[in-house]
Amino acid sequence: MRRRRPVEPLVWLLFSGGGVVTAILVPVLLVLLGLAFPLGWIDPPPYEHIHAVLGHWIARIVLLGLCVLGFVHWAHRFRYTLHEGLKLQRLDAQISLLCYGLALIGSVWAVYILLFTG
Repeated sequence: MRRRRPVEPLVWLLFSGGGVVTAILVPVLLVLLGLAFPLGWIDPPPYEHIHAVLGHWIARIVLLGLCVLGFVHWAHRFRYTLHEGLKLQRLDAQISLLCYGLALIGSVWAVYILLFTG
């Protein structure tokens, strides 16, 4: 008889992957799109170039990975903040459903926006 493996290691893997990807890419995007281009430190690329880059399937997959991993990272961190930090262990099933459900909804929304629009 085979033992069932818990899903927890996979969730921790996605959590750490989301943390790394988010920590590396989001600050760069924020500095470029929030400071450097609007303040004129760097000339922004023309619209046609941005449209061509974001229209490529590889760029959309990278952005999708950033979104999905970021959502999973948030869900896992928030779940453990509520569970361990606020000592809400009695509501573990509801908290898990809420956190991972919101991450799933956000991920599905990101798939729709990045792969089926534009």
